[in-house]
Amino acid sequence: MKAKMTIDAADRVAKIDERIYGSFIEQLGRAVYDGIYQPGQKTADANGLRQDVIDAVRKLNVPIVRYPGGNFVSQYKWEDGIGPKDQRPTRLDLAWQTIETNQFGLHEFMDWAEKVGTQANMAVNLGTREIMAAANLVEYCNFPGGTYWSDLRKQNGREKPFGIKTWCLGNEMDGPWEIGQKTAYEYGYLANETAKAMRRVDPSLELVACGSSSLDNPTFGDWERTVLDQCYDNVDLLSLHRYYGYYGDDDPNELDNYLGKNVDLDRFIKGVVAICDAVKAKKRSQKQINLSFDEWNVWYHSNQQDEETEHWQKAPHLLEDIYNFEDALLVGSLLITLLKNSDRVKMACLAQLVNVIAPIMTTDDGVWYQSIFYPFMQVSNLGKGVALTPHVAVDSYKSREFDAVPYLDSIATYDEEYQQLVIFAENKHQEDELDLDLSLRDLTITEVEEATEFCGYAPKQTNEDGVMKLHPLTGVKTHDGHQLTAHLKPLSWNVIRLQVK
Repeated sequence: MKAKMTIDAADRVAKIDERIYGSFIEQLGRAVYDGIYQPGQKTADANGLRQDVIDAVRKLNVPIVRYPGGNFVSQYKWEDGIGPKDQRPTRLDLAWQTIETNQFGLHEFMDWAEKVGTQANMAVNLGTREIMAAANLVEYCNFPGGTYWSDLRKQNGREKPFGIKTWCLGNEMDGPWEIGQKTAYEYGYLANETAKAMRRVDPSLELVACGSSSLDNPTFGDWERTVLDQCYDNVDLLSLHRYYGYYGDDDPNELDNYLGKNVDLDRFIKGVVAICDAVKAKKRSQKQINLSFDEWNVWYHSNQQDEETEHWQKAPHLLEDIYNFEDALLVGSLLITLLKNSDRVKMACLAQLVNVIAPIMTTDDGVWYQSIFYPFMQVSNLGKGVALTPHVAVDSYKSREFDAVPYLDSIATYDEEYQQLVIFAENKHQEDELDLDLSLRDLTITEVEEATEFCGYAPKQTNEDGVMKLHPLTGVKTHDGHQLTAHLKPLSWNVIRLQVK
């Protein structure tokens, strides 16, 4: 099978906002406790933060992390997680029906984020709390001093403000599972008034309003329109959430369908963009609302286990999907789709980061990397600069849900400062090698700096034994500085990094 790809340095999707490679830590399961925080673990520092986890997260180069939820935030009282630990209350977490000790809270998270080298995307509770609780949290985090909340921060050991700039106005407020579910009008009104109060404290904030928690919700579309009607002028981004599962056992036709779910993601993004722009037109506004895809991933492996988990435990094993090779291929394609829409998707959060539907898993003795770790690591570290519009000619296939899924899913990013062009390319064919013929316009290849492939594993194979690795992609050839050929194996994730001029 053959594929032709043309890249023109002037044909750009957008400058990539690197926050598109963000992630998510929720007070859920073992994400925090026994995940990023485990006092007494052999690598933990004096504050209980695991250095082995910090090192693993650094490899992913995650620029922003959403916290503390998620469903958890809609019943969370942030004041419970500050001050002396021996005075913090133990609470029932109604979201996940577990016990929350509050031994990890705002200060611990910000300490961890600074050690990792990431920024915070802080969520406020608009389920069971309202305007002033959010405004007080901004004052606690960002106001220099001389007021009740800012001085309490200093008393709790943080002299300088945290300076958190990005904030989520609640979480999945359309969901019937949410504590404090709202109608679209109720939520839009509350989000608008909360945004106004938070910005009175700190006018520099960037605020994310809740879009639909799922494309499948019956209120999708109407929710976005009604919410934005209420708060368009006082928010900057609208959130999207989407998870994918595999339900076909060993049917090879279902694998074709599963690997085509990036088509669904693209449709979802473009649909929400259309709604945002319709509200913009209606309001005769000059302001553009962009998107924060602040929850996305594969999630289905742990469903049965979670249903059988006993309630009211401390840090139980919840949502601990063990990912396989086909999941890594889908995650790679979803990342490519986010890049293809980087003109409007300005932030995204792989949900989640450690132990809970996560690329990084922990034991008491150390960490191990799931299959999805590898494509995410490569895109987050190498996908810099601008995303270039892909022009690809390749055969496509029809699956159960999708009429035309291209066998080659690919995009290129161009870092003009370092003169680097990176091609991310996935061959979705289960049996055939794909001969890639790449043509460059306005750029000349001076060196193939790196070429890797992630392939050769059975679709259902996991990485619990640590055997999965990136391997050299051999046989990459350049011709006259403007042509490149490569052979992409069946079911393979490939990355080619070029020095250009």
